Amino acid sequence: MKKSKLAPIILCLVLATTLLMTACSSGGSAQTAAPAGESGTKSYKVYLITMDLMDQHWVSVDKGCKDAAEEIGNIEYIWNAPTSGKDDAAQIECINNAAADGADLILLASNGPDTQVATLKEITSQGVKIIYVDSPANFDALQTLATDNTAAGKTAGEEMLNELKARGITSGKIGIVNVNAATTSTVHRENGFRSVFEGTDFEILETQYGEGQVDKSQQIATNYITEGCVGIFGTNEGGTVGVGNAIAEAGGKVVGVGFDKSDAVLQHIKNGNLLCAMAQNPYVMGYEGMKSAKIALDGGTISQKNVDTGVSVINKDNVNEAAK
Repeated sequence: MKKSKLAPIILCLVLATTLLMTACSSGGSAQTAAPAGESGTKSYKVYLITMDLMDQHWVSVDKGCKDAAEEIGNIEYIWNAPTSGKDDAAQIECINNAAADGADLILLASNGPDTQVATLKEITSQGVKIIYVDSPANFDALQTLATDNTAAGKTAGEEMLNELKARGITSGKIGIVNVNAATTSTVHRENGFRSVFEGTDFEILETQYGEGQVDKSQQIATNYITEGCVGIFGTNEGGTVGVGNAIAEAGGKVVGVGFDKSDAVLQHIKNGNLLCAMAQNPYVMGYEGMKSAKIALDGGTISQKNVDTGVSVINKDNVNEAAK
């Protein structure tokens, strides 16, 4: 019987196809990466440790971290912070617990510049990586994502000064409700704010500290009003709400300026108890911080050491838009 001339051609085609399929499955650009948790993809554990679990500012940072971690896929993400407010010892315990739990990287909003340094030295010597969000410590990290707090504080001062002048007020006492004397971010805000009033006839009173607590900050602001202050500056969310509460109780004649965006802060701006608030971008801090964490954990290089995440002024003209 006569053999077909097509048989050898078909056999060659089959062999060529088989070899091509084998080459693609063994590597190269045609290979599909394994989903998170499956063989071939390394999983990482990343902690976010903030100053507390209460402020909406930190809730927004957490949301940014969470969204980025879900997009990345191979990161186990955990948020932790002191439950009783801003407490140095409690935050150090959170850091140590994260390291003991196998954290590969910690996104940290440090309570202060120095109290956490010894702990950070210890855990980084064990291989844990650090990225700062919002508030750095005096210890080198891979990156810091934060507001330019000095510039933002200066903007807050300018907003208050312009309003006072518009009301025909060219002198008087001004109070500042800060968190504490150690938190780097709020100290820089205060410094920027104070700089605006240099060379004017306004007197900036000695700063009082409310530890970021609304009730304590409100009492401080009430005392300032009793002293005859024409303006009060709150350096963070809790302090700003406390200032707004005190001005509301006093009849709304004092110019109040603050920091951060929360439902309570926005309501005070709507009601006229606060002139404005400096709105940071905490979501961006968390989202971009987690993206940087992924780069670092994969062995890449983070190109930008310091990232200014920006600030905007929320006032009565744009408060409804800001609330959306």
